[in-house]
Amino acid sequence: MKAAVLYEANTPLVIEQFDLPDIKDDQVRVRLMASGVCHSDWHIVKGEWVDINRPPVILGHEGAGLVEEVGSAVQGVKAGDHVVLSWTRNCGLCEMCQVGYSNLCEEPWDHRGQPLFVDSDRPMKRMNALGTFSTETIVPQDVAIPIDREIPFAQAALVGCGVMTGVGAALNTGNVQAGKSAAVFGCGGVGLNVIQGAAIAGAEPIIAVDILDNKLEMGKVFGATHTVNSAHVDPVAAIKELTDGKGVHYAFEAIGLAPEPYKQAILCTRRRGVIVLVGHAPDNTPLDFDAKILALEKMVIGSLYGSCRPRLDFPRIFSLYKAGKLKLDELVTRVYPLEGVNEAFDAMAKGEVARSVLDLT
Repeated sequence: MKAAVLYEANTPLVIEQFDLPDIKDDQVRVRLMASGVCHSDWHIVKGEWVDINRPPVILGHEGAGLVEEVGSAVQGVKAGDHVVLSWTRNCGLCEMCQVGYSNLCEEPWDHRGQPLFVDSDRPMKRMNALGTFSTETIVPQDVAIPIDREIPFAQAALVGCGVMTGVGAALNTGNVQAGKSAAVFGCGGVGLNVIQGAAIAGAEPIIAVDILDNKLEMGKVFGATHTVNSAHVDPVAAIKELTDGKGVHYAFEAIGLAPEPYKQAILCTRRRGVIVLVGHAPDNTPLDFDAKILALEKMVIGSLYGSCRPRLDFPRIFSLYKAGKLKLDELVTRVYPLEGVNEAFDAMAKGEVARSVLDLT
């Protein structure tokens, strides 16, 4: 197999050759066909997330592929299945799984099955124990989620993180109600999916906020009814003007850029407004605001992976896609070979894409 390795923050990824060990009884070997290039990967490239996935590491956590081999104890997935990989575990036994929040599963990432340098016993770490910037990977059975064979691999891969995180933040975490107003800060890969999640829920209006006009135009494609360029105007004032001075019912921060957008999301909501913090800020980022902002019963909640239950919500996402109610094709702005991974990050940095996908075939 081959994979793209980050050896040091703020340096280009390097393509390396590896061998895979034999699988264990409860593991699945997947030939990866496509991987999304996610902002979370870029956080690691930039050295902003040093507490986890510290380099050297094979990046990538948004993957889809074909099951090539399963261990003797594996149930629910078989050789030949098409799968999307979940970057959280789904053990089914811990407290969070038992109460319906498997996105918060307490089982740690399974680091068994790490690739080995050719003719060596030296292993290489994988981001979130997946490392989808590679042609193959070994994972525990609970993170390989079978999908319909007619779903294209490029589109399927994006559901493994960005789509589920964004759509789930609106439908699951925020529980957006039809006819209520919403504002979404950030029109990147996750923010666009928050927008379309709010649109599926029937929100009105849906106000997209970004500093790039091309990203705001993307927001309209995915369901935004109004746009605000926060590089030119105060987004809080603009949002209140669009909502008769009251503010929105729901605000989503989908950038991970504390503190200003976080504060703006809180300030732009009305009484009993719901603020969902979707974007993940760099490590050790403080958030300061006047506590009186929350006095009107505003509710702030974080969202991890769109509060999803992968075995239930991934099929739900694909059903919406097949019914023409959820956009996946429009998210795939550019496709690169594995060797083009650094170009994909450059395009992300310049704000040129909704999502880039690596074709691993």
